[in-house]
Order: sequence, then C-alpha cells, then structure tokens
Amino acid sequence: MGKLIEQLAPEYGFIVHARVDVGYNPDLLKGSDVAIEFSTPPAALGNIETLAALGIPTVVGTTGWLEHMDRVRNAVAKGGAGLVWAANFSIGVNVFLRAVHETARLLANEPAYGSWAWEIHHSTKKDAPSGTLLALVDEMKAAGYQRVIDTSSNRAGSHPGTHEIGFDSAADTITLRHTARSREGFARGALKAAQWIPGKKGVFEFKEIL
Repeated sequence: MGKLIEQLAPEYGFIVHARVDVGYNPDLLKGSDVAIEFSTPPAALGNIETLAALGIPTVVGTTGWLEHMDRVRNAVAKGGAGLVWAANFSIGVNVFLRAVHETARLLANEPAYGSWAWEIHHSTKKDAPSGTLLALVDEMKAAGYQRVIDTSSNRAGSHPGTHEIGFDSAADTITLRHTARSREGFARGALKAAQWIPGKKGVFEFKEIL
C-alpha cells in the first residue's frame, strides 16, 4: 500500500516528504502536512499517537485497533490534530456499506430472512474477519437487523478482497457482493481523505466525507 500511495500521490498534488518503517525516528515526520498510516494492527496505535502529538493530520488505513478508539480520540484532541479512519478506503466499498444498511433496514422486521457475512482476502492479511466485514455487520445492526448474522472468513493466495452479505428465506435469496480488482481503489480513497483532512480537528470516518 505504501508503494502504491507513493506512486499515485503526485496525481493528488502531494510530494512524499518521508517514508518510515519499524524503528523510525519521529523527527523524520516533522514538516509533513499530512500522514497516511498503513502498517499493522500492533503498530497502528503507537503511530497514531506519535502523529497526533506532532499535530500532523493523519489518514489511517490500518484495521484491528478500534477497541482503542477512546485513547485515539484523546490523543488527537490533545495534539489539536485531525484524523480520518476507515475499515476500507475504497469508494465502492463505502457505497456498498450504504446498500447493505438499507437492505438490512428493509428486512429488519422480516423474520423469515436469515443472514450471513463472508469475506476472502490474500493469505498475508493479518486480521480475520477483516475490519471491513466487521463494519458491514455493524451497519446491519445499526439498521435494526438484530437476528444472528453468521460470519466467516477465508485467507488464500493473493486475493485483494471480496465481501458478501446475504439474506435467505424459504422463498428467495438476496446476495450483495463487492469484489476488489486491485488495491488501487484503497490507495485513491486514502489520498482523497488526505486532501480533505488538513485544517480539520477531531476524528472522522471516511464515509462522513464522501
């Protein structure tokens, strides 16, 4: 993701100021107008707190840290910074989230319909289920769908990501699916967020700014 973002950054008016990896010196980040954080779940929280302390607006594409959201909000507020996060920065996925929400809302009071949530990603993806699948399940619940949602994941090969939500009854089946062809959509969404966040304060979710 880092290499792809660097490749596409000039299209969005950005010059890459610094590239950091494990064990980096935070001083390298000084002077940055915005940071894009794609790392791993164990590293994300520390990176977010470092960037917030430096007052650098940040876009976070790493998943697996949301249980620390209160800590992140405090760090961002203390640093007077801004942060945009998403389980998935694909614009198509964020449209998909809205479609799932509306379908779940319409079926919330139709007990004949059971549901499932499934995804597959490449074998090196760290978290399972993915943050995107958990966000989809949360959307269903927020829409009022309170029945059991059977949730499962697969990891294999180099698949960039497919997410599927289904509703099934004795009469019919409704299947909603988003399939990524590459990671470019994620990178472009993150760069779109990076254009938006400078000058903002607080924590925002990507779907709020689309």
